[in-house]
Amino acid sequence: MSKVLVFGAGLVARPLVRYLLDKGFEVTVASRTVAKARALVEGYPNGQATAFDITREADRLNGLVREADLTVSLLPYVYHVQVAKACIRHRCHLVTTSYVKDEMRALDGAAREAGVILLNEIGLDPGIDHMSAMRVIHRVHAAGGRVRSFRSYCGGLPAPDANDNPLGYKFSWSPRGVVLAGRNDARYKENGRIVEVPNARLFATHYVMWVEGLGDLEAYPNRDSLPYIDLYGIPEVETMYRGTLRNLGWCDVMQKLNELGYFSLEEHPDLPGKTFRQVMADLIGRPETSDLKADLAAYLNVSPNSGVMMALEWLGLLDDAPVPPKTTLLDVLADQMLARMPYREGERDMVVLVHEFVAAYPDREERITATLLDFGVPNGDTAMARTVGLPAAIASRLILEGRIGLTGVHIPVLPEVYEPVLDELASLGIEVKERTTDVTA
Repeated sequence: MSKVLVFGAGLVARPLVRYLLDKGFEVTVASRTVAKARALVEGYPNGQATAFDITREADRLNGLVREADLTVSLLPYVYHVQVAKACIRHRCHLVTTSYVKDEMRALDGAAREAGVILLNEIGLDPGIDHMSAMRVIHRVHAAGGRVRSFRSYCGGLPAPDANDNPLGYKFSWSPRGVVLAGRNDARYKENGRIVEVPNARLFATHYVMWVEGLGDLEAYPNRDSLPYIDLYGIPEVETMYRGTLRNLGWCDVMQKLNELGYFSLEEHPDLPGKTFRQVMADLIGRPETSDLKADLAAYLNVSPNSGVMMALEWLGLLDDAPVPPKTTLLDVLADQMLARMPYREGERDMVVLVHEFVAAYPDREERITATLLDFGVPNGDTAMARTVGLPAAIASRLILEGRIGLTGVHIPVLPEVYEPVLDELASLGIEVKERTTDVTA
């Protein structure tokens, strides 16, 4: 029986661990919080839990990896290279759901020499987005066509029945990660022209798009889209855009939070002990005793009765309550958002993924839309956990069964990876549905 080691027992771990246990693999879950690991393997004789903190027990890493045939790292991405080096040393395959960084890419030769695969970006975004895009791109190219335009959007959101706060968002993954993503610049290609979006204008550069089955959502650019031209093998593309989806109103609020400085990672040792009202007064340079709401609205150039002001008040950012014991504004905001925007018991989240292609052939032009809409199970697995964890779990099984025979550093853009993973996901109800329309003039 093959042995799988899973580092991490967080929000997306359960579907992955249970899938592998149900398939008969021996699974060890190593987590800083061993109670969470035990909960994941409870009732399974082929599962075990162990306490492990990579920041304090790096010496145990090799011992754990040595006993496994495949390791899944659900740790923060900064630890993946450390785990990968141990995997190469002990000839153990590695699967992660995180973006490949240069340090990971540099291990390609060593991994090939060791005869192991380091498969990354096999979650949702990145992951299912890659796989569903490549399935269409390869099909278009095989039919003699070229991809003239490609737009891709993804978002994890509350289901409509759980969308009940002014920001239209709740947390199914790290709140700090959500806010950190708001610090990114963005770049994309539009009709042959490169568009650069500085962080200061990220959320201002949004537009409303209609999604079948949901209605209107906001889309804004997601980091640098240009590397995907080469990654997806579409040098002919004239428009290349990767975006994030949110409910209406999110972008305006996040834009103003950015303008206020709430995305800052600058250390402020004096933050603990202050109230939100004091912090806000400092940020806009007004005395705490002023009409803070009116002064803030004027500072942001919005109406005091605007949706933005409603959201900032609802978040408690004008309250007399003490801020969380953090020393950066970004961490204060992330903690406050998590406190105000959790999923309540029985509420569902949803995942939305949309690809829009324009494919040109010698005799016609087609518009191809590929859409994934998945909902969480009330009091069960979230859609985010399913769509991140299950692709990694399926790929892990395929590697251990010898059905993925690649070695080196990879992401799931090759048919031998994406075809069986997408097919099994569809059998589990996670299906990317395509629609093709002839748009020839």
